[in-house]
Amino acid sequence: MNILLLGSGGREHAFAWKMIQSPLCDTLFVAPGNAGTASIATNVNMSPTDFDAIKAFVIQEKVEMVVVGPEDPLVKGIYDFFLNDDKLKHIPVIGPSKIGAQLEGSKEFAKEFLVKHNIPTAAYDSFTAETVEKGCDFLETLKPPYVLKADGLAAGKGVLIIHDLAEAKEELRNMLVNKKFGAASSKVVIEEFLDGIELSCFVLTDGKSYKILPTAKDYKRIGEGDTGLNTGGMGAVSPVPYVNAVLMEKIETRIVKPTIDGFQKDGIPYKGFVFIGLINVNNEPIVIEYNVRMGDPETEVVVPRLKTDLVQLFMAVANEKLDEITLEIDERSATTVMLVSGGYPEDFEKGKVISGLENITDSIVFHAGTKLNDNEVVTNGGRVLAITSYGNDFQEAIKKSYQNIDKLHFDKMNFRKDIGNDLL
Repeated sequence: MNILLLGSGGREHAFAWKMIQSPLCDTLFVAPGNAGTASIATNVNMSPTDFDAIKAFVIQEKVEMVVVGPEDPLVKGIYDFFLNDDKLKHIPVIGPSKIGAQLEGSKEFAKEFLVKHNIPTAAYDSFTAETVEKGCDFLETLKPPYVLKADGLAAGKGVLIIHDLAEAKEELRNMLVNKKFGAASSKVVIEEFLDGIELSCFVLTDGKSYKILPTAKDYKRIGEGDTGLNTGGMGAVSPVPYVNAVLMEKIETRIVKPTIDGFQKDGIPYKGFVFIGLINVNNEPIVIEYNVRMGDPETEVVVPRLKTDLVQLFMAVANEKLDEITLEIDERSATTVMLVSGGYPEDFEKGKVISGLENITDSIVFHAGTKLNDNEVVTNGGRVLAITSYGNDFQEAIKKSYQNIDKLHFDKMNFRKDIGNDLL
């Protein structure tokens, strides 16, 4: 098969790395890709949200499957675009329909879905600029800290956790009236704060049956000890050591199964990944949020642990035969550490030359924000490289990642030195 993979981050490089191992994959195109995907697949200079360009390319190159990495094309309706076009409708798109993608595209839609299907989640209400003062009144009914979430897509940065009531009211007005996150915060969901340990549950579904992928935990804050600003993710560990069979059974029966059943009851076409952000409160799993694609950098530890052919899994999703496949998982742990540009997640410079990539041993380097410039690999984003390693436990794996990071360099390179420390 000729396959088109949309996206340009570490998640997409990890997908590409796994997909080209499949005998079912003849040619893999990645749009737009990065320096890492360029070395194993064919990069195409095309935006994942330029549906007309994608259509022309798919027809020209006889592409037989499209795999969607990021959320934007899904929320904008790429699945429906293919389904409603006579020249494209026979080509499977791995990713949910536009209505399914609202689980990530709208925090309010997600909360309504959770409540409707009796899936455990925090108490909430949603507000607009017109009802901002009612929102301030609602804040007074909650105990601190206060959780404010921009309803729309805000690149993972639209959630604020505030301890002071007056400050929470000010930020609510800032989001709704002053449009702090632009159109994404034209509506804001206020939620009760849940105190517990976060983890990520990843599910692949054909809309009827599902496979639960390995668990992972990521690290969102820029600074050691989970301090500083939120990022897209600074590292990840899989499996999560404290997730035992009892907790996993609760996650499956109370959350995963009702979610997939909910798609069918609500008539939501859903063929792709469901990322369920959970919090474990006294051994009771509660949903914080849904994403409609794999997480990044969690993909860089989950995909390397899949022994099953990823393209075969995608074919089964397309043909609604996922229940016929046995998912095989590598028993080893996998860890990844993100190398980021100096200044990230705020202002940073691009175009820094990366050296030492040829010296990496016993780790996999997944490129995130990189590009080729006159045969040199240079930085091209905030999160630059993910260094993934295997080990018999996460301590052994993380040690390998850090040993290999010592061999890499670019100007102002930054990374967290405490990934996994909270699990010791």
